[in-house]
Amino acid sequence: MITKIVKNERGWLERAKAYILEDEVVAFHTETVYGLGANAFSDEAVKKIFALKGRPADNPLIVHVHRDYDISGLVDEIPPYAEKLCKAFLPGPLTMVYPSAGIVSPYVSCGGNTLAIRVPSSPTAQAFLKEVNLPIAAPSANKSKHVSPVTARHVYDDFAGEIPLILDGGACSGGIESTVLDCTGEIPMILRAGLVTREMIESVAGACGVYARKEGEKPKSPGMAYKHYAPKCKTAYFCAKELDRAKALYEGEKAAGGTPYFLAESAICALLSEFNTFDLGGTGEQIAQKLYTLLRKAEASATLLIGIEPTAQGGVMDGVLNRMTRAFGRNTDET
Repeated sequence: MITKIVKNERGWLERAKAYILEDEVVAFHTETVYGLGANAFSDEAVKKIFALKGRPADNPLIVHVHRDYDISGLVDEIPPYAEKLCKAFLPGPLTMVYPSAGIVSPYVSCGGNTLAIRVPSSPTAQAFLKEVNLPIAAPSANKSKHVSPVTARHVYDDFAGEIPLILDGGACSGGIESTVLDCTGEIPMILRAGLVTREMIESVAGACGVYARKEGEKPKSPGMAYKHYAPKCKTAYFCAKELDRAKALYEGEKAAGGTPYFLAESAICALLSEFNTFDLGGTGEQIAQKLYTLLRKAEASATLLIGIEPTAQGGVMDGVLNRMTRAFGRNTDET
């Protein structure tokens, strides 16, 4: 199969729709990361996503729809606080989990009774989703556990020859995946932190919890149960107060003939002027936007990548820290 990257070329939307109706998988730009999309009504198409990614069969997918799509036929209930959140944050980097009406393929939710729905703000995604006018099941367009893609080239590197089309919308502005919010209870509960923060949700809904997954419990959304976002090189992870230990590990790798790098926020990089560094920036938004790009860059040049945990906490940093700890193998709920 030949994989083609297209960007607003004549007939690109019609071609994408044709592939979707043929149960093929099409990668597309969103404001967060690129998605690997297929018709959510088709068992065959959804199963292709799992096979292409090498994705665990119990890790559910998110359904993407355009801004005017009526989701009432896909879900059983939309609580009043969810309606307020939709008006405040959609289209945007927020995924909302509802009781499923059981209309889409059961493979989307891995046999579960909930459905995760997202309305991306990316013009490329909106144009694609309006053209197909179907719910599109789409995880991030990378091989399972690899670094998420924020450019069309990243997708091509993982899936060249395996999918027919990549809809190029440029570099993703958000940089980390959407916030996932459980809207099946009395108050919304964050299942996966992201760019729409707990504080933002509380300001609209009045309350917001953070879900703690119980051991052995089936995941309700992506990003809850597995190591993700990992570069293809050796990694190590330290907090800022362990910088001397991190430097010693760096020197050991260098002495052994390797090429070590640090991945850290700007304030830490300023203390590491004599070392190879990848500078994540200074704010939560900057770090979120640069994280996956630098992880991909690191795997092409580093034999060892040493991550230094950012010092800021709360807000967007909750999502950043979630991705960093998983990328460096420090997540506590990995199975």
